[in-house]
Amino acid sequence: MTFDPMHLIPVAPELFLLTAACAILVIDLFLKDEQREATYILAQIALIGTASLALLVGGGERQVVFSGSVIRDGMTDLLKASICVIAFGAFLYAKEYLKDRNLFKGEFYTLGMFAVIGMLIMVSAGDFLTVYLGLELLSLSLYALVAFDRESGRGSEAAMKYFVLGAIASGMLLYGISMIYGATGSISFAGIAEAIANDAVNNTIMVFGTVFVVIGLAFKFGAVPFHMWAPDVYDGAPTAVTMIIASAPKIAAVAMAIRILGEGLGGINADWQGMLVILAVLSMALGNVVAIAQSNIKRMLAYSTISHVGFIFLGLLAGSQSGYASAMFYAITYALTALGAFGIIILLSRKGFEADRLDDFRGLNQRSPWFAAMMLLLMFSMAGVPPTVGFFAKLFVLEAAIRVDLTWLAIVAVFFSVIGAFYYLRIVKLMYFDKPADSAPLQAGMDTQIALSVNGLAMLALGIYPAGLMAWCVAAVA
Repeated sequence: MTFDPMHLIPVAPELFLLTAACAILVIDLFLKDEQREATYILAQIALIGTASLALLVGGGERQVVFSGSVIRDGMTDLLKASICVIAFGAFLYAKEYLKDRNLFKGEFYTLGMFAVIGMLIMVSAGDFLTVYLGLELLSLSLYALVAFDRESGRGSEAAMKYFVLGAIASGMLLYGISMIYGATGSISFAGIAEAIANDAVNNTIMVFGTVFVVIGLAFKFGAVPFHMWAPDVYDGAPTAVTMIIASAPKIAAVAMAIRILGEGLGGINADWQGMLVILAVLSMALGNVVAIAQSNIKRMLAYSTISHVGFIFLGLLAGSQSGYASAMFYAITYALTALGAFGIIILLSRKGFEADRLDDFRGLNQRSPWFAAMMLLLMFSMAGVPPTVGFFAKLFVLEAAIRVDLTWLAIVAVFFSVIGAFYYLRIVKLMYFDKPADSAPLQAGMDTQIALSVNGLAMLALGIYPAGLMAWCVAAVA
């Protein structure tokens, strides 16, 4: 087999970001603390270049290179660009937060870039080996980021829990992969799909392997009952790190699920659909109910994420083109919403003070009417209140479930969505109807203020015109 240099073009975004991350890591070694801004700027330029490359090499027919290990298609073009945009916003919001806590170090940005590389690999994976390599690169980077604040005992504890539970989940996933390989004789998604179509599989081993793979997926999503890591990690990690964990990896997880379940195991849809139904119901139920009892906003948003994962599963379990498109739409818009919500938390924080309690949002409208309005749009989007984009994200996945005769599941989802609206509207009530608990002025750079404003207004803009992004998602899975 000869090497074709043209095969490098589909993986140009990953190669560019890897080269940039390694170069920035070396350059940062020679910078003094007061010159650390250069690392931040170079990291942002690298992300912009990666997103541009993803769109530049995209378009046209689907490409499969490196003996089926890597795929470039409409889904990779959209999701790679989306991940880079979300990471760009996370790096921007994190800058002032890190400076105030003496955590503004090059390692944060290089680890963040390696995490992004892992996500990009997951998005374009064509077999289980590539998926696993991308997943582990992402996971190892996040483990280190959670423990980034060396003086934080809670951060170290959260990182240890995340690492141990992540290792168990990785073992489950590997065990499932080995069983599927034993049943089909292939680890490529195309080969597995062909074996299933030709009925050349051992059904018992195949089903058991699928169960373990779904468990691995459920852990990475944070779905119930594999959610135990999420609240502690969200709460214990620095807010800047929690913001990264809560946003972009959800997009990569959706891509991984579509590749594995849709492209590889689509022929046994009936076997894994029932599992996703159970995971979806449990996630929506526990996530929404337990979130009501939280007084810490980071833990509340952790349980909120769990409930949103239940909605993403509604699109995935449909096993149809419209279902996968709606799941992608939901993941992208949710990542953007979570990014903005944690951005507002960082805005309210300052040196020596973490705005991680619900009470810290009291009277925000009196302190800053504009950013109170942005948080209002973000909370309305999470709650699914029209005309924000969250309403249409929920509508699209509910429609996908109804199309496969799961109307009862859509009704359950609506019921728990109504329950979930309570804790989102509680924040709105605190901002607009309570007296401020803190009269200190909000301090943020102009770049952060502009980004947060764009982030908040995007909830309204995408809600008024959701067709553009949804059409791109539909085209991506066509």
